[in-house]
Amino acid sequence: MATASISVSETPLVLYTLRRADDALILGHRLSEWCGHAPMLEEDMALANMGLDLLGQARELYSYAARVEGKDNDEDKFAYLRDVRQYRNLLLLEQPNGEFALTMVRQFFYAAFADLYWRAMMRSSDPTLAAIAAKSEKEMAYHLRHSSEWIVRLGDGTGESRARAQTAIDDLWAYTGEMFFLDDNERALADAGIAVDPATLCAPWLKTVTDVVNEATLALPNSSWMQQGGRSGRHSEHLGHLLSELQSMPRTFPGATW
Repeated sequence: MATASISVSETPLVLYTLRRADDALILGHRLSEWCGHAPMLEEDMALANMGLDLLGQARELYSYAARVEGKDNDEDKFAYLRDVRQYRNLLLLEQPNGEFALTMVRQFFYAAFADLYWRAMMRSSDPTLAAIAAKSEKEMAYHLRHSSEWIVRLGDGTGESRARAQTAIDDLWAYTGEMFFLDDNERALADAGIAVDPATLCAPWLKTVTDVVNEATLALPNSSWMQQGGRSGRHSEHLGHLLSELQSMPRTFPGATW
């Protein structure tokens, strides 16, 4: 019999931690979907390794959220036994892989943000989050370097690769604004020195993105309209399909072990 979803006591710190854990889990799962399907063996391994980096971040963050919450939840329950509306990941990260250019642009937009974010979080007054940040920043610096090289390679390559990369940028741009969203709960954590105000990262993120896109002979859209909702549990239809696959075994056979 399938197991029911868990309840979560979403205190500000628990919610803050779960949001970052969900980012890592969902993007890590998306990257895992490329295993055996990447355009070359080397890239197959690179995408799998980046997915594992993100899975490691998710595990540490879920475990910390469980300790802060102080109930009987753990990393597995947070990952596998919540309903879709309980997930708080960025909408950008749940978007389907599509073709390779779309995956690389999604990875590039997020890694350019996450590298800055985790570097700033190393100064968090919360020692556990600061320790997680110190490890995660090194990983995201590699993710940024890897995806940046691909953006340049695609944009400055053939006419076909350039067109596909530009289409991916145009399609995903409206999801980038949510990365800099700050609600009242997170603002209180930022004021206390625990969290980072992501608005302070917008300018350096835009410079990094602009520099790489210009080098790739591509262009950023002029539109300032942005999608949002993931942080408050309002998702696209894609997350439900992703979770049905991710959660199928734990929900069908609760408590099963290998």
